[in-house]
Amino acid sequence: MSLETLWLALLGLLLAGYFVLGGYDYGAQMLSPFLGSADAGPRPDDVPATGAGAGTGTGPGGRNAALDAIAPFFLGNEVWLVAFAGVMFGAFPHLEGSLLSGLYPLIVAILAGLVLGNAAIQLRGRSRGPRAAKVWNALVVLGGALPAVCWGIVVGLLLHGVPRRADGSFHIGAGEVFGPFALTCGVATALLFAGHGAAFVALRSEPGTAAAARRVGATLLAAAGAAGALALLLSLFGAGASMTRTGTSAVLFALVVAALAAGWWYLNRGRDALAFTATCLATALPVLLIGAGQYPYLLSASAGGGITVDEAVADGATLKVLIGFGVVVVPLILLYQGWSWWAFRGRTGRRHPSYF
Repeated sequence: MSLETLWLALLGLLLAGYFVLGGYDYGAQMLSPFLGSADAGPRPDDVPATGAGAGTGTGPGGRNAALDAIAPFFLGNEVWLVAFAGVMFGAFPHLEGSLLSGLYPLIVAILAGLVLGNAAIQLRGRSRGPRAAKVWNALVVLGGALPAVCWGIVVGLLLHGVPRRADGSFHIGAGEVFGPFALTCGVATALLFAGHGAAFVALRSEPGTAAAARRVGATLLAAAGAAGALALLLSLFGAGASMTRTGTSAVLFALVVAALAAGWWYLNRGRDALAFTATCLATALPVLLIGAGQYPYLLSASAGGGITVDEAVADGATLKVLIGFGVVVVPLILLYQGWSWWAFRGRTGRRHPSYF
């Protein structure tokens, strides 16, 4: 395997990991008003929360089952996004220069959603009065929905291809961002992340909340499948995805549909671990669809062609210097993620405190 292929695979792995792990964070935030309070009441030894999970405990904001579920992993999942950005800037500088210049509004909206959601979760438990609590709760939902929709639009733009100027630069304007295919992908991704979050809450919560999360999650996954079908219909009529490898793309799209169907099936039957595994696959596969379905292009043009992997990648000397990042940092991220899941395994309120 060449260095270029290795770094492309690593770039895809980091983005897929972020979609899987950050996706259930955003989904749980979007669902937090609809899953009610945590089943178990506060314990006598509970104290005001500090740190990553702060704001999900007692107080005017109330305990919240969805936020309790993500509390031990909150903020830690964003490490994958930071690592993805680091690899893109270091190993694919030409892609970064061509892509981000047209995506600044969406990137700013994603970052604004991250900051807004993180701050709202931290502060909702310290709000004074029901009116302030409602405001923070609404901001929690917005902080999850805004990045989810924007990431879906980014996926839609990459699948569709972006306009290329005569000088070879790429331009992404309002017409592309608010086009029917990009918006459909945005809605589908938000629904998918919400269903993914519901599966995670069902896996982590007490029986009453888990049952509610299963019902909501199954509905959301069905809606995500319907939005995906609309995106496919647009593609068949020439207004959607433009793929260089149609056979590979068809197989990957079928796998996404199968993962959604499996998630729906297992949620309806109370198989929480299998349902969450299926939604993990459904959130990760769109990244593979972009990479494998449009290979050898990393950024395709709507009129054909684009930037290939060889054109976007850094020189060989730079890639060799960056090997230390992949050899040291990526395994550390995986070890940390595995340790955190092991340390906080089980349902909230049983193996560990349900909020921090």
